[in-house]
Amino acid sequence: MKRKRILIGLGVIAGLLIVYSSVLFFIGGYGGKGGRLSFGDRIGIVEIKGVILQSSEIIEQIHQYVEDDGVKAIVLRIDSPGGGVGPSQEIHREILRVKSKKKVITSMGSVAASGGYYIACASDLIVANPGTITGSIGVLMEFTNIEELFKKIGIKGVVLKSGEHKDIGSPLREMGPEEKKIIQGVIDDVHQQFVQAVAEGRKMNRGKVMEIADGRIVTGEQAKQMGLVDQLGNLQDAIEAVSKIVGVRGKPSVLYPKKKFSLWELLIKEMTTTLLDTLNERGFGLNYRLFSSGD
Repeated sequence: MKRKRILIGLGVIAGLLIVYSSVLFFIGGYGGKGGRLSFGDRIGIVEIKGVILQSSEIIEQIHQYVEDDGVKAIVLRIDSPGGGVGPSQEIHREILRVKSKKKVITSMGSVAASGGYYIACASDLIVANPGTITGSIGVLMEFTNIEELFKKIGIKGVVLKSGEHKDIGSPLREMGPEEKKIIQGVIDDVHQQFVQAVAEGRKMNRGKVMEIADGRIVTGEQAKQMGLVDQLGNLQDAIEAVSKIVGVRGKPSVLYPKKKFSLWELLIKEMTTTLLDTLNERGFGLNYRLFSSGD
């Protein structure tokens, strides 16, 4: 009998959680910030934050807006020091692809350098704060040599390879002159690709870009003087600028990407919160604080 009551209770709790999560899904996914139920002309925001390690999520968000007729333009909010060459180039290429369908402009936050700027230069307009750290047009590859450390602790690495340069950049040995030349060739080639992207995106003379493509960072105000930025301002200024460009009447609705919903994550979060609250009520306040210190 007791077991039956427990099962019924768990069933009721599960049912309530499903209803609760459905309401959250409706509110979070279709209303409020980024809500799909907003009326009138809309401006879609795509946030690119932190180190750029992958491109699929950003490209998916861009596609959400391209396919939405209610979205009149896209604003890239970039706050990134850069990242991988591949992901940055993939996002850059996708922006070039969708520009024929919708206007894309960039709003720079505290930093939009290296790969972050690589992405930005593909947009129709770039807006930066006066103090935004930008530029860093260049390519970097770093290698670590731990050969001497291994010798000190008595460890010897053994590498079997199919070709002379298959272990190029190995941390187990010093890099030879020819290998350095190969790596430098790769870096130089990618650097030229970066310079070309900036020259085409900003409609600048390639030689002029080369003069500042030495990896230096500059402020948003300096970048504007160099032709790397179109105007100074914050995110709201960027939204107002693109609204005028596409002819939005009145104040546009600002739309953020619909976030993926996970019922499992919600259930785990609710269960954890309930457990911690119970422990706290029973006098385990210290354990609760230590357990939640990483939240």
